[in-house]
Amino acid sequence: MSAYAETYARWQADPEAFWADAAQAIDWIKPWTQVLDTSVAPFARWFPGAELNTCFNALDRHVANGRANQTALIYDSPVTGVKQRFTYAELLDKVARFAGVLAGQGVVKGDRVIIYMPMVPEAAIAMLACARVGAVHSVVFGGFAANELATRLDDSQPKLIVTASCGIEPGRVVAYKPLLDQAIDLASAKPERVILLQRPQLEATLVPGRDLDWMAAHEGVAAVPCVPVAATDPLYVLYTSGTTGIPKGVVRDNGGHAVALQWSMKAIYGMDPGDVFWAASDVGWVVGHSYIVYAPLLAGCTSVLYEGKPVGTPDAGAFWRVIAEYGVAALFCAPTAFRAIKRDDPEGKLRAQYDLSSLRTLFLAGERGDPDTVQWAERVLGVPVIDHWWQTETGWPACTNFAGLGLLPVKYGSPTKPVPGFDVRVIDADCVEVKRGDIGAIVLKLPLPPGCLPTLWNNDDGFKASYLADFPGYYKTGDAGFMDEDGYLYVMSRTDDIINVAGHRLSTGGMEEVLSGHPDVAECAVIGVADELKGQVPLGFIVLKAGVNRPYEEIVKEVVALVRDRIGPVAAFKHAVVVKRLPKTRSGKILRGTMSKIADSQPWRMPATIDDPAILDEIAGDLRGIGYAGS
Repeated sequence: MSAYAETYARWQADPEAFWADAAQAIDWIKPWTQVLDTSVAPFARWFPGAELNTCFNALDRHVANGRANQTALIYDSPVTGVKQRFTYAELLDKVARFAGVLAGQGVVKGDRVIIYMPMVPEAAIAMLACARVGAVHSVVFGGFAANELATRLDDSQPKLIVTASCGIEPGRVVAYKPLLDQAIDLASAKPERVILLQRPQLEATLVPGRDLDWMAAHEGVAAVPCVPVAATDPLYVLYTSGTTGIPKGVVRDNGGHAVALQWSMKAIYGMDPGDVFWAASDVGWVVGHSYIVYAPLLAGCTSVLYEGKPVGTPDAGAFWRVIAEYGVAALFCAPTAFRAIKRDDPEGKLRAQYDLSSLRTLFLAGERGDPDTVQWAERVLGVPVIDHWWQTETGWPACTNFAGLGLLPVKYGSPTKPVPGFDVRVIDADCVEVKRGDIGAIVLKLPLPPGCLPTLWNNDDGFKASYLADFPGYYKTGDAGFMDEDGYLYVMSRTDDIINVAGHRLSTGGMEEVLSGHPDVAECAVIGVADELKGQVPLGFIVLKAGVNRPYEEIVKEVVALVRDRIGPVAAFKHAVVVKRLPKTRSGKILRGTMSKIADSQPWRMPATIDDPAILDEIAGDLRGIGYAGS
């Protein structure tokens, strides 16, 4: 029996004993009264009665136990030319002092703090400082559009916002302060204070009486100790797209989160204390939370925080330079990054310029790892490439291969097998498991393991409706796929209107709401179409109101600009087509899935419920006119 099979069987035999054992790796202030509480089904709470502090586990205990002089965080910013290293002792000092800043502004346990920051060390410092004082942080991807930020302000009602004057993209500077000021104007919930990090590339104007300069706010402030919190208290809220376009606040607790992430670093990623781990993501996404800030530090590793791109900063050897310079043992990124590298350096010639002997594994996640990209990475790097599957809601991998438990045979296109703690099933609409090899809805049998969301922020009913109602007894992942005879999972597509753009889950419904707000648009639809670089990109269809006789090109430019303004550049919304009508079922449902297949030149069948079959021929013609549908 493999180490994986033995470990999974041990979890299956006694889940609570398994996680109680894993929890010994965390320092607790007060022990739990029970491992798992499911008395208020369908909700589950891990380690109720226990108290801890996540920041203490990430920093203080390592300083006390001999890692004070080990590098905790490496900041590498090719867009600004800045490089910094922080030892565990140095990072602890900065975090404890910023925690003092927060406390001095009246932030107490349970208060919410919005963090709207670029990829700078201060973003991680702010997150850990919130954890230190027991505040609930909510990180919003830097540069998100003002109205999207405003909805998060209204939902979380933060006492304070931490931001920076700007973000740096290759070739341009993105001003954050105007977006933040507009969001605050739009929001009903107004923060009492804004703390702003001035960056030399673009300084921002402060609002008197509300805004504080980051450096000035530290003057005369002393470091503060950790505040004990309950294991079931929230550590953070991270907003993810909902099918209605309304963001959902995914809650992460303190206790289960720490236990799951600590366990994952060795079992999944094969990391030991002192190893260098690099998640090439952003702190605004779940990967940045779990595997830039928290998991590596909980495990006593060194984490890399990279403000750059896989290409263009300066070239397609950027990742190889970082691995070689810092002795990275494991790299974690989205397949999109490797598609970009492959596009610019198809033969992988730049790799020869760097010593990558430190690299043991490459992990891919955020979207399906297509076999071509995985195999190309294997050839160029000469190390195992592990495609693994998880979501914002799970907080850590649900299916993977295991660098720490012994690698299982690779099957291209599959993220391998379920992680201990996750009982993954593929079922039909009646909650009956389908035959191996047949496609169905991918679900997770309840209760979810530690580290997964216990609920949505102030929205228990929404949590049940979004995730638990459709398949009683299971968590609905929203993904569809199949499991083969060997128990390998294959994730094939989404089952709702969330599309995956370069690893970022975005709601087409939210984009449709923007398009429909244009004065000339009568009806619209947005679908995800395959893109070689980003995995998927959105494509809009608009039906104009009667009597509109303006040039189509003008209207398309306007709706593209609207989406960019309201949702942000992250949506990658660049194309829309004006059509006479949209294909629908007799009940009025738009056939988005069929449209996507036509656009991607995939086989499709005429839906039995279609209102008018001729419309699909029209759509195919329109798509060919803009370069889709096999043109």
